[in-house]
Amino acid sequence: MEIPVQNAIPKSRFSWLIATFFGIGHLQPGSGTWAAAVTVLLWWGGSHWLQAGWLLPVAVAASALVTLIGIPTSTVVARESGIKDPGFVVIDEVAGQMIALIGVPVHWKYLLAGFILFRIFDIVKPFPLRRLEALPGGTGIMMDDVGAGLDALVLLQIWLHFIA
Repeated sequence: MEIPVQNAIPKSRFSWLIATFFGIGHLQPGSGTWAAAVTVLLWWGGSHWLQAGWLLPVAVAASALVTLIGIPTSTVVARESGIKDPGFVVIDEVAGQMIALIGVPVHWKYLLAGFILFRIFDIVKPFPLRRLEALPGGTGIMMDDVGAGLDALVLLQIWLHFIA
């Protein structure tokens, strides 16, 4: 009896752990929404340990780090699962949500606005976000959510500086 090729490939545990955001990607329904919500809660909780002057640089660094780690790990998981953009890979939502929160006051109404805006952009994928999915491997998996995060970030900053 032959083992199917997909099952014969050893899973890279680190990549699966990161790409699924420690298993959150397996929560249903809406694994991306779960990952984004947990990201907001982690940022809210973690921000209390930071001095105000460190919030912006830490948010930028965290966003960059998650994005840079997410590209290769999601590439590995996509290859090992045989799925081009697996729904259980949610590290892209973590990166996008973190980007949306850069420079946003750590107050429930701004965090909620960032969460809602990011999820809208991530789900609707306005131009050119949908085209970013065509990039190869983990780059395509990550970049549409990075773009959604940037779109949410811009709208939040406009709201904060000109409307609120």
